[in-house]
Amino acid sequence: MSIDKDTVKHIAKLARISLDEKKINSLSKDLTSIIEFIEQLNKLNTKKTVPLTSIINASLQSREDKVSDGKIRDQILKNSPEKNEEFFVVPKVIE
Repeated sequence: MSIDKDTVKHIAKLARISLDEKKINSLSKDLTSIIEFIEQLNKLNTKKTVPLTSIINASLQSREDKVSDGKIRDQILKNSPEKNEEFFVVPKVIE
């Protein structure tokens, strides 16, 4: 399959980019070679290949989700210039 100049111009128009004639010729050749490479990949026999998400056969250990306050609230609030009970006080931004 070949990507002609008109197709490159159409893609450029859809992408809202401007291309000069030299760049259109270059992109036409590049896109054609990319399509040819993909066509080669499509010809590969992968029927006996197991799909992978990683080359390492490992699984992550799951843990139970538990809500925790971290037990450091007082240390965190100690760094605040202004606080109100258990909350940070920040300057009003929107009136």
